[in-house]
Amino acid sequence: MRSDKSWLVRAALVALIYPFIGITFALPAHGAATRPWRLAAWLVSAVVFVAHVRFEHSRVRDSPSRAAIHASAAVAMGAFLLAAWINLHYWFAGGQQGPRALLALLVFPLVTGLPAFVAGLGLLFLFARIHRP
Repeated sequence: MRSDKSWLVRAALVALIYPFIGITFALPAHGAATRPWRLAAWLVSAVVFVAHVRFEHSRVRDSPSRAAIHASAAVAMGAFLLAAWINLHYWFAGGQQGPRALLALLVFPLVTGLPAFVAGLGLLFLFARIHRP
């Protein structure tokens, strides 16, 4: 029997990827060129999410709901890390940190984690329909 906490380690490792993607793709973005970079970051993040959902369900053999919860937890943790990065960036840049930056620590995980759970379940339903014998 595998450890109940092994999914949490996997989720934490995947969670590190999301802010890395967001920050890396934001570096070359300036002015009007921001939108294509943002869309590219979302696309790469979506690929990571689909791969994580698929891994949790097929390799780890989790039920669809557990696989969706594990993948959405990684998304929520990644969003929290990105919000923490925003707060640290404001602080180190010497800028005035508004309440919105602090609120992002709570809002980012909620507005990404909950839809990610629904999307994960939808993906697993789609996978099951496609791979039906």
